[in-house]
Amino acid sequence: MFCGKVDAKLKLQQLAVKCKERCLDPKAFSCVQKVLCENESENASKRWKFLNFCLIFILSAYGYNYFCKEMSSKRCLLELPRALRYAFRPSEDCSFCDKIENAIRLRGITSEEFASRYAYGGGPVIVEDATKNWTAPTKFNYWYFRDIYFNAKRKQKILDCQFLPYQTGFKNLYKALDMPKERVELQTGYQPWYFGWSNCNPETAEEFRKHYGRPYFLPPTSENNAVDWFFIGTAGLGAHMHIDNVRLPSWQAQLSGSKRWLLAPPPECYFKCKRFDTIVRKGDIIVLDTNKWYHQTFVQPGEISLTIGAEYD
Repeated sequence: MFCGKVDAKLKLQQLAVKCKERCLDPKAFSCVQKVLCENESENASKRWKFLNFCLIFILSAYGYNYFCKEMSSKRCLLELPRALRYAFRPSEDCSFCDKIENAIRLRGITSEEFASRYAYGGGPVIVEDATKNWTAPTKFNYWYFRDIYFNAKRKQKILDCQFLPYQTGFKNLYKALDMPKERVELQTGYQPWYFGWSNCNPETAEEFRKHYGRPYFLPPTSENNAVDWFFIGTAGLGAHMHIDNVRLPSWQAQLSGSKRWLLAPPPECYFKCKRFDTIVRKGDIIVLDTNKWYHQTFVQPGEISLTIGAEYD
């Protein structure tokens, strides 16, 4: 249909030229000129409407991006497709990943040294002795979370927190915490599972934070985001390759099991930086800016993987 409109317009133009060449009265072909003008006006109107649509779409995308950063603990009513979120992501200065080929491993580092050398450089850094004074590694497991959440008084507030089902198909945290014992333990014939959630509910946060605190190596002036994240699951699954949409750098503590992290630079840094992987084991805390590094995780065989993480300023 579009080609037909082009052919008709061309024929009208040719007819108008012939009329002029034969010195016909302009009134004789005024209708031809009117059609051409109307056609041009219609096209201009369509182009203007399309430009307006593009402008509104771009502004909406940036507004969505800002809103979801500020409300990262809540579920957004509308989910912008991942490809579009990445398309509207501002480009990075590749100095954060240049010459990095692996995660730096540390032990017993002071908060002053960590602040001056590692805290805000983008990472990745793994601190191997970071959870030794916490009770969370011995206290937290699937059944502990199940008891806490099923006994919570304000369940709707918990459902309002963000839930990440990944490939499991669970609709919410309560569905995920209601698996049979055989699947939790990944017995023969049962599917692997992996999910995550934000702990934005003060009732449960108060209980959980009795068993962990700010990692010892973070600067004394730094503060954790008010919302913590948990990720739990069995071997065979993990988080897909993605980049986060949060405001600050973050840490993630491996409380049980282990995960392989695959880290990759953003597309604009592909020719300056390298991709690599690293293993985060029980007791380790990995620190990096997940807003800059694309990352994918793979739960390793053995114990159920359980991690807790938060942003810090």
